[in-house]
Amino acid sequence: MTANTKLFLVAALLLALALALFVSPFADGDPDGLSKVAEEQGFSGAEQDHGLADSPVARYDVDGIDDDRVSTGVSGAIGVLATFGLGVGAFALLRTLRRDPADEARTG
Repeated sequence: MTANTKLFLVAALLLALALALFVSPFADGDPDGLSKVAEEQGFSGAEQDHGLADSPVARYDVDGIDDDRVSTGVSGAIGVLATFGLGVGAFALLRTLRRDPADEARTG
């Protein structure tokens, strides 16, 4: 991986973390499109919790943090880090699976 690629990845990660921590707490609290349609059509009462509804970061909140804005920001940062980690892991796995034997012979 070149130095430019590493710099780009670090900058992108820092930007995503900054957005998650400092911008997402100011997101509009009104219902999103699906929730609004469910309310308008009268079936919002049929909503059921899913199996992960009691997880530590469910509903854009982190259990144990009382300030809603801070909780939302931390939850967003956790999501960014988890997504970035999964992406890096997936690409590392693909890179090792697609390694060309000729490349290994040249590098020793």
